[in-house]
Amino acid sequence: MSEQSFQKSMKELRESTGFNRKEFCEKFDIPYRTMTEWELGHRIAPPYVYRLLSYYVEMQEKIDKD
Repeated sequence: MSEQSFQKSMKELRESTGFNRKEFCEKFDIPYRTMTEWELGHRIAPPYVYRLLSYYVEMQEKIDKD
């Protein structure tokens, strides 16, 4: 995943939850500054971080539908 697509994906993932950055960070125990740097493209998280967060959000959506 390229740097730009990662930063866009992280922001889109967070926004898809309906959480603001602070709420998302608290929910997933991610330091606020780290999330900010990911979204701005100043840092890149290991690829598994996005996959794990994405999986969790997807599963939570399925649970909430039931």
